[in-house]
Amino acid sequence: MSTHRPAALQGSLFDQADEPRLGPPAGLRRTHLGSGAWIDVLPGWLSGSDALFEHLAAEVPWRAERRTMYDQVVDVPRLLAYYREDDPLPHPVLAEARDALSAHYADELGEPFATAGLCYYRDGRDSVAWHGDRIGRGAREDTMVAILSVGAARDLLLRPAGGGPVVRRPLGHGDLIVMGGSCQRTWEHSVPKSTRAAGPRISIQFRPRGVN
Repeated sequence: MSTHRPAALQGSLFDQADEPRLGPPAGLRRTHLGSGAWIDVLPGWLSGSDALFEHLAAEVPWRAERRTMYDQVVDVPRLLAYYREDDPLPHPVLAEARDALSAHYADELGEPFATAGLCYYRDGRDSVAWHGDRIGRGAREDTMVAILSVGAARDLLLRPAGGGPVVRRPLGHGDLIVMGGSCQRTWEHSVPKSTRAAGPRISIQFRPRGVN
């Protein structure tokens, strides 16, 4: 079992709301990446994000995983939780967020967001390597993955599959990013390790049924 302890969250001076609240998604701004891929970004979609971070950090049944890599069994460098389509989410505002995203993208996506995966990056040592969500339908179909971030900002990097120029988006404190079109097939994304002092961050990833 990992003895890695989470760093303390330094709250945002600009987000002092006691209760988490969503803003309208109308402020989403789209960037076309090429090859049919795009991202929509909305900074500060969720106010009261620090309060939500503290609730999730304390109440979610986080699990530490180990996996085999290069003939060694190593710790996965983040904590994980997963909520299936019919599972109650760990805070009502997350169900509101999933429903709001489903309504906003109904015409474009053609189906609702269904599942929620959570990642807890405890400090700059935690990370996720370059990948696309290609298990399931994302390997062959255009789809969307929406990520809501609470806690300290960490860089989300995107690049064309196989390498190329990197797009960098710092995400935290209630920011939203939606990766759409062919993004999971033709682009990759990662959260790299950071040598800078990095506070903890939790990301909530909303996906349609059959996309992982």
